[in-house]
Amino acid sequence: KVNSYVNAVHELSEIMSFDFSKALSNVHKSLTDSSKAHSKSISTDTLARLTELVESLKKEKHQRLLKLQGLGRTMQELWNLMETPMDKRRRFYDFSSLLSVPADDALEKGCLSLDIVREAEDEVKRLNALKSSKMKELVFKKQRELEEICRGVQMDVNSDAARQSLVDLIDSGDCDLSDILASIDDQIEKAKEEALSRKEILDKVDKWRQAKDEEKWLDDYEKDENRFSAVRGAHKNLKRAEKARSLISKIPAMLDGLTTKVKAWEKERGVPFLCDKQPLLQTLEDDIVMRAQREEEKRQFREQKRLQGQLATEKEAKYGSKSAKKKPLGQSLNTDN
Repeated sequence: KVNSYVNAVHELSEIMSFDFSKALSNVHKSLTDSSKAHSKSISTDTLARLTELVESLKKEKHQRLLKLQGLGRTMQELWNLMETPMDKRRRFYDFSSLLSVPADDALEKGCLSLDIVREAEDEVKRLNALKSSKMKELVFKKQRELEEICRGVQMDVNSDAARQSLVDLIDSGDCDLSDILASIDDQIEKAKEEALSRKEILDKVDKWRQAKDEEKWLDDYEKDENRFSAVRGAHKNLKRAEKARSLISKIPAMLDGLTTKVKAWEKERGVPFLCDKQPLLQTLEDDIVMRAQREEEKRQFREQKRLQGQLATEKEAKYGSKSAKKKPLGQSLNTDN
């Protein structure tokens, strides 16, 4: 039984890197005497003290393991928080194998030494010191990421007000910086989901706006009286005009499709779809009304031209063409002759 306890102390000494001989000597000097002059003490007192030593060392092993596991988890959180490069984490990789190890499992030699514990404590202290200095920088980095996501899909965001609010919150000390970061991360995730839901509509808005730009170009082009003249690039403009007319003919269908999509989006979320800080649905409806007015004006203009042509034809039929030539003076006399 004494040998069993001695072996247990030896195993624990290797795991926790303490002086095996000194530990046994404190129990009874005969336990470390390598000479055969004295036999090992196997008294009841020695057994009791060995039992106490082994239990104490097992408890110490358990405490060190729990401490290193806690330090390891803290390190990982701080590394992830501050985006520490992998090469800076490498020397602590052995800690990762201890994070889920039960206390009774066999452990590697020296993995629970006091030097290892102190090294882990020093790393956590270093990271905590960096945390306070870099946390504000991380908060604003995350805020910029959030703003970029919002701007990318034209979501309304007041950058100046949001940043000033963050500054006031941090300076007040009423909120932990980790909580602020967690809150911004939640906002980023929600913004990404919102951006995905807006992308299809915004892609259609881009196509509609491109068609409107071509429509404006075609209006200006058709007002140019020299557009058919043999100038450089005239054939390219003719081809562009042909494509523009085809694209413009699709604008009413684009507007109908967009309006349907926006109404469905707003019904699902209960908020207006903003584009360039304006309700998109109102913009689409205004364009539909304006387009109808323009078509009516064109129809009235064509009708007016048709009526003018019709009046001119009726007048010509009744009074003759103004361009008809009159007979020359004296024509009948010349004929008689």
